[in-house]
Amino acid sequence: MTERLARSAGLIGLATSTSRVLGLVRDQVTAGYFGTGAAADAFTVGTRIPTLLRDLFAEGAMSAAFVPTITRYLKTGGKAAAWRLGSLVVNSLLVVTGVIVLLGIVFAGPLAHSYAPGYIDTPEKIALTTLITRVNMPFLLLIAIAAAFMGMLNSLRRFFIPATSPALYNVVFILCTIVFVPVFTRLGLQPVMALSAGMLLGGVAQIVVQWPVLRQEGYRHQWILDPADRGLREVLILMGPATLGVAAAQINLFVSTSLATSHDGAAAALSYAFRLIYVPIGIVGVSVATAAIPDLAGHAASAALREMRATMSWGLRLMLMLSVPAVVGLMVLAGPIVELLFQRGKFGPESTQLVAGALFYYAPGILGYSAVKLASPGFYSLQNARTPATVSAISILVNLILNIWLNSTRLQFLGLALGTAIAANVNAGLLLYLLSRRIGGMDGARVLRAFLKILVASLVMGAAAYYTELWLHNLWPAPWWVPRVVRVGAAIGVALAVLALAAAALRIEEFGQAMRRVLRRK
Repeated sequence: MTERLARSAGLIGLATSTSRVLGLVRDQVTAGYFGTGAAADAFTVGTRIPTLLRDLFAEGAMSAAFVPTITRYLKTGGKAAAWRLGSLVVNSLLVVTGVIVLLGIVFAGPLAHSYAPGYIDTPEKIALTTLITRVNMPFLLLIAIAAAFMGMLNSLRRFFIPATSPALYNVVFILCTIVFVPVFTRLGLQPVMALSAGMLLGGVAQIVVQWPVLRQEGYRHQWILDPADRGLREVLILMGPATLGVAAAQINLFVSTSLATSHDGAAAALSYAFRLIYVPIGIVGVSVATAAIPDLAGHAASAALREMRATMSWGLRLMLMLSVPAVVGLMVLAGPIVELLFQRGKFGPESTQLVAGALFYYAPGILGYSAVKLASPGFYSLQNARTPATVSAISILVNLILNIWLNSTRLQFLGLALGTAIAANVNAGLLLYLLSRRIGGMDGARVLRAFLKILVASLVMGAAAYYTELWLHNLWPAPWWVPRVVRVGAAIGVALAVLALAAAALRIEEFGQAMRRVLRRK
């Protein structure tokens, strides 16, 4: 079972890694054109509402509520029953998201004013934010359908194509930015609207790439809508609290972005930094959780709690082995990494300082975000949506209190990143504790032992990375891209070597397993 889980996680990790790399390229292109200026701030805020809902549908409630249900239908009724349920879910999403999109378009002005109070005194900035909000709203409908297709394919353990669809989105976004920014500029249109064109066309691409695979599996869409259908009602009932149960990360980011509008450049800086931490979250958290959800659902349906405990324990240890070094590495190399990736064009040293500071404080949240993506589906597999919803509400409250307080301290907008990271770990800690009680444990002593060993190895690795980069910077301080690549690349190379040595010295079993089963895709 763990072999299959690791192979699936590795396959998804490969596709997700490609998507995250392309996401970095997308951000590099965006940063080069717009930096952390007014247009970048406006796009960040104007995109936040549809992006919030996108993230909930794509990686949250849809996976947590839909996949376990359709997996059970496949086992009990075969593909015919599953495809009927899939059609019902798609049609329901078209209706619900269609209404939300229309409301968002009509009320884009009030939404932008309430969400970006810091922009109200700048008429041009609030007007641009309103326009972007209105234009980007249809993205929600597109991504909801893409997420439903992803759920159906994942239930069949077809992971690779759904996992590559975000990569295609990034490719389309990058091309639209490069092509349309100069075109829109010559036509007298807002150049930043090229990003909206990329966003919408990328959403269409995510649907198109998955459709042939679904057709190959026998899916034929049925234009039916039956609110009384038992399976549809089960999915929708689970999706209600499930949305809140997995919404903490996105709602917390929503709150942070709103508070950040009082600082010039802060909204864009937080956005760049948050997407940087989502590289390891996507590779580690999403890939392991996506592979584990069908197994968790199957074990829960069979009341096989022992197997469920084994799956959760393995998933947590795998996440820790990959995410703890990522946290330490991003913290000690925040400045050099941001400088290497983004500092060009309109993204200058001041922008680097803003984004690097946010990245440093966001990084510890990688642990919490990754763990939640495994813990929440564990509850939904047990038909328990209330607990994640309650825990999520608690973490949202914690985040709100921390953000308001920390934003008023000397940290200013950097406190928003720290508060969000703390809230993410509170959310994960509570979920794991309560799930452990529900299924009779998760081999907690083994997980804790692994965590402590991994933490020690990661701290040694972090020290090696920091001093390697510092030595090379003193030796070769030139600001152009080749020295930057050498300094960061050498620091990462030394860090990985030191991590491997430390893992061997501490006899960290999970390190060898992660290298063999995930990184080598075996």
